[in-house]
Formats: sequence, structure tokens, C-alpha cells
Amino acid sequence: MRSGAGRDDAQGNFWQQIGGRATFERLVRRFYEGVQTDDVLWPMYPEHDLEGAIQRLAGFLEQYWGGPTTYSDERGHPRLRMRHMPFTVTPEARDRWLHHMRTAVDELELSPLHDATLWAYLDRAAHAMVNAPGA
Repeated sequence: MRSGAGRDDAQGNFWQQIGGRATFERLVRRFYEGVQTDDVLWPMYPEHDLEGAIQRLAGFLEQYWGGPTTYSDERGHPRLRMRHMPFTVTPEARDRWLHHMRTAVDELELSPLHDATLWAYLDRAAHAMVNAPGA
């Protein structure tokens, strides 16, 4: 896992290049707008703690991409597969997650390189979370 707000080059790290916390928060808030309309995904999310879920995902993503280490400072190692094991993540759930995340990424209007870089990670991560066969 990447961590810290260090600089990768003269232009800053990925987190800095795409706008820091504000960009990741916009991404995650738009993603959850879609999830709330999804009858497969929404039952997996904590409606009573939606703001907490937003902050956790935004914090995880910003830390991964070179922002502050708040996520790990507060929650320890991400252990993504372990944290998702209580949920039945089928290929359909993965595809729906990717659909809502794609909408959110598109609305950021990142440069083609930044878009492709972010999307490649999100796609790999979503595929890694599948823990149940499809119906």
C-alpha cells in the first residue's frame, strides 16, 4: 500500500496531481449516490453510517494515492479482502460497483492518464474483492 503525502516527482504525487482530498471526496460521494439506488449493493452498506462509509473509502483511496495516512492511523492496515469477507461479493455485485464507480470517475473529468491510472487500480481492486460465485 502506498502511504504518505510524499512527492513522486516535480509535479507532486498522484493524490496532489488530481486535487487531493476534495477530489477523492467528490468521487466517493458521487459513487455512493449511485450505490443508494442499487438494489444489489445498497443492502451491503451501512445506511445508518453512510457518512462514516464515505469518509473511510475516501480516506483509504487518498492514502493509497499518496495523501495523508489518516486511514491507517485510525483503522490499521486496510486488509481489504478481510474487511469485505462478511459480504457476499459476486461478479454481479462487482460489476455494479464498477458501474457506479465508473460514473463517479467520469464526472471528475481527469486527464486521460490520470483517469486510466485510477481506473486500472479500481478495476483490479473490485475484481480482487469477489468472494462468491455468481447466481
